[in-house]
Amino acid sequence: QVELVESGGGLVQAGGSLRLSCVASGRTFSNYVMGWSRQAQGGGLEFVAAHTWHSNRTYYGDSVKGRFTFSRDNSNTLYLQMNSLKPEDTAHYYCTAAENLRRLYDGAPDYWGRGTQVTVSS
Repeated sequence: QVELVESGGGLVQAGGSLRLSCVASGRTFSNYVMGWSRQAQGGGLEFVAAHTWHSNRTYYGDSVKGRFTFSRDNSNTLYLQMNSLKPEDTAHYYCTAAENLRRLYDGAPDYWGRGTQVTVSS
């Protein structure tokens, strides 16, 4: 079992920034691909970013490339720095974990947290 707890969401004006955090714990979470996904109201789960530890590579969804940055620190906390936010970034953001990257791309993570809401006003 992998436990994920997100925080850091809120209301921000377009062009602003937010940083989301995710505390990960549980069984050898480092064996999973870790990432972020989001779900806008009425929509499906959209891939945002992910990191593969074995190759040390980070992947981003097309809609967030160049604006969002995935990172982690040594205390098993993951971050999503979101800059130049747009109203279309408004969504519930989830920290996710999966056995492979494809599951995150396909919106089918093995684990996810309760999420944190991000609202971007125009």
